[in-house]
Amino acid sequence: MSRRLITALALSIIAFTAAAQDYPTKPIKLIVPFPPAGGTDIMSRVVAQKLTEANKWTVVVDNRPGAGGNIGVDAASKSPPDGYTIVMGQTSNLAINPTLYKDIPYDPMKDLVPVVLVGEGPIAIAVRNDSPMKTLADLVAAAKAKPGAITMASPGSGTVAHLSGVRLMQAANVKFEHIPYKGASAAIPDLLGGNVDFYVSSVPSVQAQVAAGRMRILAVTSKRRSPIFPDVPTVSETYKGFDAVTWFGILAPAKTPAPVIAKLNAEINKALQDPNVRKSIEKEGGEVIGGTAQQFADLMKHDLAAWAVVVKASGAKVD
Repeated sequence: MSRRLITALALSIIAFTAAAQDYPTKPIKLIVPFPPAGGTDIMSRVVAQKLTEANKWTVVVDNRPGAGGNIGVDAASKSPPDGYTIVMGQTSNLAINPTLYKDIPYDPMKDLVPVVLVGEGPIAIAVRNDSPMKTLADLVAAAKAKPGAITMASPGSGTVAHLSGVRLMQAANVKFEHIPYKGASAAIPDLLGGNVDFYVSSVPSVQAQVAAGRMRILAVTSKRRSPIFPDVPTVSETYKGFDAVTWFGILAPAKTPAPVIAKLNAEINKALQDPNVRKSIEKEGGEVIGGTAQQFADLMKHDLAAWAVVVKASGAKVD
């Protein structure tokens, strides 16, 4: 390597380090690839507000919904890699959509760099309160007694909820009849009306109905019990190793300087330790995770491969 090249590299490293020390010198845009008021949006705003309060940064939330989150993630992946555009990605648009969609405009492993895993939330397996199925074992037994006759509602084909149901079928060696809906607002009335047998969706989407005594959760799909419903067992208590969750994490465009990623990671991890931040995320059915950028990268790589197998098994596809 020539002396000129060594000098150039050294100057680049010094410049990157200096940039990280001064960073940020202008507002940071946090893209949320879903509409306002949803779980991803609420979690993003909680983190953005804490970063603003604690560090005097200006973090602006920018909602870019559409195509299952693909539009917002794509916009982030094509932004300048300077740390001033980041995105709150999740399981669906980072680990499922690359297999679910025929054409996707970004590669999550090449076009983005993980910053930090913010949190995760389980899927609830719920029935109406007067259902004869009182436990997960009852549900599985009913499905084995009448293969394909037990109907499973979900908020949409190819969603984390639907695919968590597919994973349950694989673990229990049973067959459910999948009935996809366009969100919880359509699925829950049909469940309560007796038109479907059970519903798989996020914990917050069924929380009000459970509190009102109209629905009952048989199990949650995370490795640990939900902080909202600590008495509800996990699927893994019956089927060891079962783990199917929606996780949320912040990423930046590929080639964003490593010192900037490190600074973002450190400050977001600090924000996640704040009791009010943790309480807000737990209220949305989530569990705060945090950790290193590498841990998030490892999770993405693992889940991209794991969910690809489930998507293919489900037959779900979006053109």
